[in-house]
Parts: sequence; structure tokens; C-alpha cells
Amino acid sequence: MTYEPDDDVGEAIAGELSLLDPAVRSRAGAAGLLDPEFVEVGASGRRYTYLETLAELPDMPGSSADGPRYEPSAITGVVLAPGLVHLTYETVFDGRRARRSSLWRKQDEETGWRLYYHQGTPVAPDLA
Repeated sequence: MTYEPDDDVGEAIAGELSLLDPAVRSRAGAAGLLDPEFVEVGASGRRYTYLETLAELPDMPGSSADGPRYEPSAITGVVLAPGLVHLTYETVFDGRRARRSSLWRKQDEETGWRLYYHQGTPVAPDLA
């Protein structure tokens, strides 16, 4: 399935890819992409809130311009309801795979699409 950058799924994918970019992760640019009610359950199992994420994101893996980067693949998305998009995809980071799920929410035109929920699940090396 192909998405246009100006459709809802395309906009959510563009936001997701931006959040994987070290230039966005290492500065305040991420604040505009995260919903104020944002929650993440990381691949470690740790739960992060909006404020914790903003405070810690510049030091999290994948935030250094000269370090390892997240390599996303197989991004797909579906509109669950008006203003709500669900994305799924995989990443490889420093040789480790994870399956990821994100919910993007758009409450109004002014704020646009923002990441509302994200979860990463590690994939064992022997799983396809």
C-alpha cells in the first residue's frame, strides 16, 4: 500500500520517521511531535511519560549524530477513527531488532499529528 505525505497515515509515518532522526531526538524538536498525554512502553519494559521522554530523549540511544541509528522497515498504517492512526513497523538498532507500534492522534489542525502512544518489543535473534 502506498501513502501520500498529505494523507493521515502518510503524515503519521513522516512524524514517526522524524522521531527516529538523531537531529530531532537530540533537541527540543521532539516536543512538537509528542502528544502532551504521550506514554511509551520501551523495549526494556520501562514506562515513559511525556515529560520523562522530553528530558531523557537527547541521551537515549539513537540520539547521537555519530552513533548507531534506528533503521526502520515495513512501516504500515491504518486509520482507526478520525484523528487516530495506528502504525506498525520494525527497527534494527545496533544489530538488535524490535517490533514497534505507535498511535498518532490529531486533535485539531493547529497542533496537527502527535505521537500519543508507542511500544517497542524486542525480537529474539532466532525469530523471523
